[in-house]
Amino acid sequence: MNVTIAPDMKGTHGVLSRGRRLVVIGNGMAGCRAVEEILSRDGTRFDVTIFGAEPRVNYNRIMLSPVLAGEKTFEEIVINGQDWYDDNHIQLVSGDPVVGIDRQQKHVITRSGRIENYDTLLIATGSDPFIIPVPGKDLDGVVTFRDLDDVDKMLTAAEKGGSAVVIGGGLLGLEAAHGLSLRGMDVTVVHLMPTLMERQLDEAAGYLLKAELEKRGQTILTSANTKEIVGKDGKVSAVLLEDGTVIPAEIVVMAAGIRPATGLAKEAGLDVERGILVDDHMVTSDPDILAVGECVQHRGLCYGLVAPLWDMCRSLADYATDTPSGYGGSVTSTKLKVSGIDLFSAGDFTSGEDCEDIVMRDASRGIYKRVVVKDSKIVGAVLYGDTADGNWYFDLLKKEKDISDIREALIFGQAFASGGATLDPNAAVAALSDDAEICGCNGVSKGQVVSCINNGARSLDAVRSTCKASASCGSCTGLVESLLAVTLGEDAVETGPKTMCKCTSFTHDDVRALILEKNLKAIPQVMQELHWSTPDGCSSCRPALNYYLLCAWPGDYVDDQKSRFVNERLHANIQKDGTYSVVPRMWGGITSPKELRAIADAAEKYQARLVKVTGGQRIDLFGIKKEDLPGIWADLNAAGMVSGHAYGKSLRTVKTCVGSEWCRFGTQDSTGLGVQIERMTWGSWMPHKFKIAVSGCPRNCAEATIKDFGIVCVDSGYELHVGGNGGIHVRATDLLCKVETEQEAMEHCAAFIQLYREDARYLERTAPWIERKGLDWLKEALFSDPNTVNELARRFRNSQRFSQDDPWAQRAGGERADLHSHLAEVRPLQIISEVA
Repeated sequence: MNVTIAPDMKGTHGVLSRGRRLVVIGNGMAGCRAVEEILSRDGTRFDVTIFGAEPRVNYNRIMLSPVLAGEKTFEEIVINGQDWYDDNHIQLVSGDPVVGIDRQQKHVITRSGRIENYDTLLIATGSDPFIIPVPGKDLDGVVTFRDLDDVDKMLTAAEKGGSAVVIGGGLLGLEAAHGLSLRGMDVTVVHLMPTLMERQLDEAAGYLLKAELEKRGQTILTSANTKEIVGKDGKVSAVLLEDGTVIPAEIVVMAAGIRPATGLAKEAGLDVERGILVDDHMVTSDPDILAVGECVQHRGLCYGLVAPLWDMCRSLADYATDTPSGYGGSVTSTKLKVSGIDLFSAGDFTSGEDCEDIVMRDASRGIYKRVVVKDSKIVGAVLYGDTADGNWYFDLLKKEKDISDIREALIFGQAFASGGATLDPNAAVAALSDDAEICGCNGVSKGQVVSCINNGARSLDAVRSTCKASASCGSCTGLVESLLAVTLGEDAVETGPKTMCKCTSFTHDDVRALILEKNLKAIPQVMQELHWSTPDGCSSCRPALNYYLLCAWPGDYVDDQKSRFVNERLHANIQKDGTYSVVPRMWGGITSPKELRAIADAAEKYQARLVKVTGGQRIDLFGIKKEDLPGIWADLNAAGMVSGHAYGKSLRTVKTCVGSEWCRFGTQDSTGLGVQIERMTWGSWMPHKFKIAVSGCPRNCAEATIKDFGIVCVDSGYELHVGGNGGIHVRATDLLCKVETEQEAMEHCAAFIQLYREDARYLERTAPWIERKGLDWLKEALFSDPNTVNELARRFRNSQRFSQDDPWAQRAGGERADLHSHLAEVRPLQIISEVA
């Protein structure tokens, strides 16, 4: 709220004054963490006001990359919501940055003219992006990558497609390139140095990283110097390199580095070199002014990573609450937040005459490890492809431990160095020292996690909510789980029913039951009645609620498109390069010259980069641009083809063999039955994807025994199999029963699907559902009453009428909804992840 406080209100901030006035300039990670640390020591010492330049609450800036990539939403990276400020009597003044400090009068002045007095001032202004001084740097379309507004600008550009140039091959630059690439842009990274992330990686690891990024479709130019950013009509159009190369660009991301934000401190007359000079207690040259984070310079060093900030905040809080400890500097480590790339770096790997390099390469697995040893101590480590031992190496490095006794096994990791390759991973975590870092995102040590567990945290979620370990990027989840097991014992760790998400205390089963019990028929109604802790839910609960309401009230509840993932909204699967694949349905795997001709025409017209026959007997068109999706579907619809729902939580395919009509081994008409079942079940909404197959004889050419529902034709009729999965964890089906006629097979299929829809949890495949409930339970549920199969099948057919009328199902024929008009709907809520 941007108002000027009257003189008689200064220091009260609208609540009863609780002590000395602490004013914080900066609502970012460092400023708020410092306040958290102070409150944990003495919650009544200060009356706190925090000024933030951004118009929002405190969030985790290091998780902006997953937001850009579509892996997280803003709500998921919020560190302190408004309730935190309210509960701690903190006044947040957002969107009104401080523009001046009057040290004599001891007050700050904001952009709106507000004046706020302080007894103690904390400067946590962070850093500013470095803008390389080249012509065109101020053109429209040149952005940085420091806050959520920058992410929004990049997302807006990505919606239009085209080319992006990222200047800088460091951490931020590569994460920006990854996100833009996933969003569908052609990305070129321009890096001045010969090696990517040269401050964190040696040449070998940099080469591996470059090769992997190029495999993902990015263009990586190293030893490349930007000469000019070229514009047209005031907007970016290209980037010109010193060697004359011209790279087209609709957006240019400046990620060439950061500089401490020291402008306010300089104007106030504080001692400033590269950063604001502070002592070991984070005190500046003015004893009433503290500073913390990326804006400070301590013992000649400025830190641009998050872990040192937590150490600084702890020392600052100790000093502010009269228990001074002192900050002695930090040793830093680095991880890259790009999905599928494991990279860890710590310490100094420049090597030298008195250093020894220990290297392991495994080309077939893409693994590279290098440990630098000096005077029998680790001074640096670079890991690529396998970072499991990163924390262990980092702990040895920070403690300067003598590694002479484990020198020969050092490069093979903690398991070998501790006495055997089969060492229990829990024992490896137990061997870490109490101050070993577990969660780098939130600066949580092993000792803090163990203390949290000893004080009552009995589950992963409890640890996350108490000390924040594993609450951000999640890469340390395995370590936290091991600490739970080591501290409590395997049997004492609470792994019972998990809540649907952090928005609610109810489980999936509870929510389903209460929707029926309380007659809840809308997502807002569910959230209100069941006391949701967030206003609009999140990307986990909204799709689940949408499904449960569809299942509970078919025909009454209207499918909420805003609560579906992007692939279901766009009727296509997003690929890792940001383009989409389109799969038209072929009933039972049967097609015709007309359909093949339509597919070929569409592939040529929309420049599909790959045309592939899928394992489910479909044709997949890859490389389709987002803006072409309405057109290609309109063309395919005109040829009578509807979606194969390769993206949906629904029926995917019914795979068949040619059966008795053509095959000399066939016992029944598997193809005909497959077509009938597919027409019966297509467009259905389900907890997860669902696959069916019909094999014409026990030779099982359609692979029916690794499908969710499989039919194997035999001389006497049909064997019905359930719960198969051919994915990561292969599971053969269980034999459900045998029936004599096609009609019985179809009835049992419908009944099984309906039972699965009504009982399974959202995103639970049939295999884990059956393993959870048991085959005996399933048979009892279906066959204990002779009328159950018919009743379930009736409910399935009834609900299926509404499923196939939904726009997302793209009904065929005259009643089909126009897909291209559906795709033109307004942009859905951002709470749903852009990657399914």
